[in-house]
Amino acid sequence: MQYSDLATVYKDLESTSKILEKIDILSLFLKKVPKKELEELTFLLQGRVFPDWEQKEMGMAARLIIKSLSAVSGESTKTIDRKWREIGDLGKVGEELMKKKKQTTLFEEELTTAKVIHNLRKITELEGSGTVDRKTKLFAELLSSADALSARYLIRTVLEELRIGVGAGVLKESISAAFNVTPESVEIAYNLTTDYGLVALVAKEKGEEGLKEIKLVTGKPIKVMLAQRVKDINEGFEVVGKPAALEQKFDGFRMQVHKDGKNVTIFTRRLEDVTKQFPEIAEAIVEAVNVKEAILEGEAIGYDPKTGRSRPFQQISQRIKRKYKIEEMLKEFPVELNIFDLIYCNGKSFIDTEFEERRHKLSAIIKPIKHKIILSRVLVTDSEEKAQAFYEEALNAGHEGMMMKNLKAIYKPGSRVGNMVKLKPVMETLELVIVGAEWGTGKRANWLSSFILACRDPETGDLLEIGKMSTGVKEKEEEGLSYKELTRILKPLIIEQKGREVVIKPKYVIEVAYEEIQKSPAYSSGFALRFPRFVNFREDRRPEDADNIKRVKELYETQRGRN
Repeated sequence: MQYSDLATVYKDLESTSKILEKIDILSLFLKKVPKKELEELTFLLQGRVFPDWEQKEMGMAARLIIKSLSAVSGESTKTIDRKWREIGDLGKVGEELMKKKKQTTLFEEELTTAKVIHNLRKITELEGSGTVDRKTKLFAELLSSADALSARYLIRTVLEELRIGVGAGVLKESISAAFNVTPESVEIAYNLTTDYGLVALVAKEKGEEGLKEIKLVTGKPIKVMLAQRVKDINEGFEVVGKPAALEQKFDGFRMQVHKDGKNVTIFTRRLEDVTKQFPEIAEAIVEAVNVKEAILEGEAIGYDPKTGRSRPFQQISQRIKRKYKIEEMLKEFPVELNIFDLIYCNGKSFIDTEFEERRHKLSAIIKPIKHKIILSRVLVTDSEEKAQAFYEEALNAGHEGMMMKNLKAIYKPGSRVGNMVKLKPVMETLELVIVGAEWGTGKRANWLSSFILACRDPETGDLLEIGKMSTGVKEKEEEGLSYKELTRILKPLIIEQKGREVVIKPKYVIEVAYEEIQKSPAYSSGFALRFPRFVNFREDRRPEDADNIKRVKELYETQRGRN
């Protein structure tokens, strides 16, 4: 398929904010896509070149794109930079430059979607000496063959900021309409594969029955089941029923562990493969899990080897992103995996199995290894007094709170359906995405010092601004996350700039506390946070894991009820 045809679809999708119109545009397009191209076209519609579970990144900041644009258009990088500041959207700058391109290149040819996929995948694989120049050339090769509109979306794709309003909800409904399958079957299939390309292809080829036949396989992560929040133990029992299984809520990060013989793969909740970062856990799983194949879920928590007490998430989160000197980190920040659920075992899926049976099977296949692999502690009770005592014990041990689980519930990937809830004593916080920032003044002149936050729209995938945060981040690095460090993290993600204000490519989620949620027309969410302040940097979350507008509205209504 010609990439220009896809660019036209992008433009049509971007030109409407109506969800039903987007679904009509997208479903009609998907019907026309040839079977052999459907998977890859579905990735491109998400602004990706791989399925969600394959967490490879382009690694091309705006500066490299400007360099590629300069090579193709003949304009200086200085001129392009100025246009970027004026227009604010580097994709539209590229579109304007391609309309009046000054020079042609030797490799100019008609641009196909296959060529785009090929070059962009190659860009993700490059590393080592000369990487910057090779990435620039590969992208310039695409731009040289692109028409003006195609340039806009090529640039946005590489920046991972497509802006066409196609989130999981719209894509799910579009696949459903295109291939006459139910949205529910599409969602279930996606949650088992985290691959909309595969789901679209199966829906086209085999329909509803084909989607139902999709099986779990080791080595590919699934969407984890999510917990609702409750305000107290009484509400927890009302949601999950009595008796319930109680577990400690750890201040750690979720691990989904896939075992296939001696091969072990560890994924985070973000679907990132972190096996290399946790070699001691992978090694211990082989010894502790006495079946050939299994998919397990647990929470990795850090502990102080001297005292045995748990460490906060912020300390051990350093291990997730560390790719070098693993042995040093292993000794400095040891972790223990508390396994709490079984999803798959020796060819059998346990997703449709009740929790108490999953737990019974889990107990039978795990041989705990102290300070490496243990089973989470469970108390089954219908007593609010015993639940309160368990809760207080968890807090005294340094944990975040308590989980409450329905004994008869099946595993629901990606859902918050009341099968399990979490209870914490602290004020409700929000997990939000950093989407913009502003350069500081005075002593903060070289730092980004205030940050625009957004919640998400689950249907369109749009990020809706909800406030600006400037407190909680530290002046000095030794005191915690500093303005200097946060600037270092975010600066490569700047995709637009106007004066002191910049737009940040959505990548990082932070936990935010606040005094109050107020209605406000100043932000696209319709709400504003009063006095938001930084609490935690959530390395284990992706933008699609951030809190959505529905939760914001629920918190607002709860707050009104209390007032």
